[in-house]
Amino acid sequence: MFLAIDAGNSNIVFGFFDEAKEKWIHEFRIETNKELSKLKLETEIRLFFLENDIKIDQIKQVGISSVVPEINPILKSFCKDYLQQNCYLINGNSYEKLKVSTTRPNEIGSDLMCNVTAAFERFEDTCIIVDFGTALTFTAVGKEGKILGVNIVPGLKTAIKSLFSNTSKLPEVELTLPKSALGRNTTHSIQSGILYGYTGLVKGMLETMQKEIAIPCHIIATGGLSTILTTLQDSFEVVDRNLTLEGIRLITLTNLRS
Repeated sequence: MFLAIDAGNSNIVFGFFDEAKEKWIHEFRIETNKELSKLKLETEIRLFFLENDIKIDQIKQVGISSVVPEINPILKSFCKDYLQQNCYLINGNSYEKLKVSTTRPNEIGSDLMCNVTAAFERFEDTCIIVDFGTALTFTAVGKEGKILGVNIVPGLKTAIKSLFSNTSKLPEVELTLPKSALGRNTTHSIQSGILYGYTGLVKGMLETMQKEIAIPCHIIATGGLSTILTTLQDSFEVVDRNLTLEGIRLITLTNLRS
C-alpha cells in the first residue's frame, strides 16, 4: 500500500492507494495546525487505522507534498517512528525525471506540480487543472509537458471567511449553492454572491486561458471543494478529488526508482 500525504494550508490529507486493486481506497483528513504534535497525529491516525482495518506493515512507501514547511519535521518524524518508513518529501529537484517540467521548480507549489503530473499522465496533452482548495488555482500545461502558467485567487472558504471576519453584521455561512442567484435573506445573499460569483469567475478564467493557449485543452477539476459548484459540471471533462494524491504517488515512485 502506498501512503500519500498532502499537507495543505487547511487540511493534511492522508490517501491510501491499494497497489493490487490499483485505486485509492481510504482517505483521512486532519486540520492543518502549525502547532501540530506528533502525539496528536499518532493518536488520530491510530484510531483511523483501527476503524478501517489498516495494518502499519501494509504501508510500503510514503510520499509527501507539503506547502506548510513548519510541519514537515513532524510529518517526517511520524513516518519514521510510527510507520517505520523513510518518507519521500517532494522538492524542487523532484521534477527532473518527470514528463512535465517547469522553469521555476523552487517557486511553484508541490501540490500544483502533483496536479500537473497526474493530469499529464492521464492525457499526455494540453490541460488546465482547476484546484478548489484554500486558494483556487488554475494551472496550464502544454502538449509537450511544459507548464505554461498558473493563476491564483482566494478559494471559496477563504472568500467567505474574509467576508465574515471583516464585517460586523455578516455571518459565516455554509458553502451551499442556493436555488436562486437573487438572495432573499442575508445567508442566501452571501451564498449566492460567493458561489454564483465564483461560477462566473471560473468560467471566465477558463475561457480567457483557453483563448490565450489557442488550442483545445482538457479541463480537470480537483480539490476538496470541487463538487460544490454544481453549476460548473459542464465545464470540466474530469472531476478527480484524488488528483493531487495520484501526483504525489507518481512523483515519489519515479524518484525512488531512479
